[in-house]
Amino acid sequence: MSADAKIIIRNFYMRYSDGRVVLDGVNFDILRNQITVAFGPAGGGKSSLVRVLNRLVDLADVAEMRGRVLMDGVNLLDPGLDVIALRRKMGVVFSRPIPLPLTVYGNVSFGLEVAGMREKKELDERVEKALREAVLWDEVFDRLEDPAYSLSGGQQQRLCIARVLALEPEVILLDEPTSALDPVTTHKIEEFLDRAKEQYTILLVPHNQQQAARMADTAGFFLQGKLVEYGTGEQIFMNPKNPQTRDYVQGRFG
Repeated sequence: MSADAKIIIRNFYMRYSDGRVVLDGVNFDILRNQITVAFGPAGGGKSSLVRVLNRLVDLADVAEMRGRVLMDGVNLLDPGLDVIALRRKMGVVFSRPIPLPLTVYGNVSFGLEVAGMREKKELDERVEKALREAVLWDEVFDRLEDPAYSLSGGQQQRLCIARVLALEPEVILLDEPTSALDPVTTHKIEEFLDRAKEQYTILLVPHNQQQAARMADTAGFFLQGKLVEYGTGEQIFMNPKNPQTRDYVQGRFG
């Protein structure tokens, strides 16, 4: 594991009240200015990990949680942590878009306004920049005052991506963010992410193994709540050391 980690997860265990152990003894680093990919079959604990990092797990019925989760040395599991401040530093996009009941413009500007930005020109610039980065500006520049729910599903997903990018967080968590997008738009989003890692630390849960292999600077293979193997993207996908990882990337199961 690299010393240049933005987020360090050590010996992490989480069990829900229904008895499900969703993460078990996980040691995982998310490296600065890289795309770290968490991949594997459904039920591996990847989405739960995203929710832990953004403290959305606070809303779940968790019976037991232990281990360490640190970002820049700060304990993200500290009950006294300012969760609102954390979420400004760590944006998250899930596979199912959930726009705010506002206009297209309002969805992107909302977080900026909550953070205290009031200057219209500055808001306009940040909204346009985020929509361009999310490959949406050309489709909505003349619809900014339309309700967000009037957009198509794929457009709503990109709007949610823009909403995160507008805040210019330190970390972006993406849980199957392109699963509802067509191949051309998916390619454009992937191109943006590859550039964006110069500015952001990115954790990506891909919607398929091909995307995982394309995007991973670093990768972790998750299976039934355990981190089976962790390494560079090239090593994991070209020369996996663990037989379970090898079987999965070669399509023998999953």
